Amino acid sequence: MNFNLRSRAVAEFLGTAFLLAAVVGSGIMGDRLAGGNVAIALLANTLATGTILVVLVLTLGPISGAHLNPAVTLTMNLIGELPWSEAPAYLASQLAGAFAGVASAHLMFGLPLFFASNHPRHGAAQLFSEAVATFGLIFVIWGCSRFRSSATAYAVGAYITAAYWFTASTSFANPAVTLARSASDTFAGIRPIDAPGFIAAQLAGALAATALFRWLVPARPAESIRSHGHQI
Repeated sequence: MNFNLRSRAVAEFLGTAFLLAAVVGSGIMGDRLAGGNVAIALLANTLATGTILVVLVLTLGPISGAHLNPAVTLTMNLIGELPWSEAPAYLASQLAGAFAGVASAHLMFGLPLFFASNHPRHGAAQLFSEAVATFGLIFVIWGCSRFRSSATAYAVGAYITAAYWFTASTSFANPAVTLARSASDTFAGIRPIDAPGFIAAQLAGALAATALFRWLVPARPAESIRSHGHQI
């Protein structure tokens, strides 16, 4: 079934909103219940994020492809599987959805709608971590969408779950997520001043993964990934 651009944009908005509500909300809940144990709080945050990604890709993938991530959308534009003319609708929906998700999480926990984060995340190690995290995410999407399409949702959720723990940055891997988390002074936050560096690293990682995988797998049957719901 083919969905018009309006329907796909709404799906991207809702999916990104639920993703951010899960990321920020679970961070708040984990932090409150962990009694100062950061490892336990991070574990709670990780499990909620990984599982919501599986749910969202399975639910919204058939509608919009469930990109939920500007880096994924731009990658799809670059390889010709999403028209450039549709990119603004996808990107605007993802960004609006991300901030709506943060606001929803804050409201659920009795916090201000938005408040700038004071959580520092900077330095070469953090930036390299974001490049690696996003490279891996795009690599997983590319590989699964071509060879194990039915497993994409589970692979993406598993990868992000793992990347929370093997990257120093806890794997944001998403420019919309990064911007929205800068408006949350909670466990999942990032200082606004640190967000541009994260976004640049994420885009660099996504472009590197796209270039490498296009060399590894130069072509595929002429069908749209979007129509099969293989992205996050």
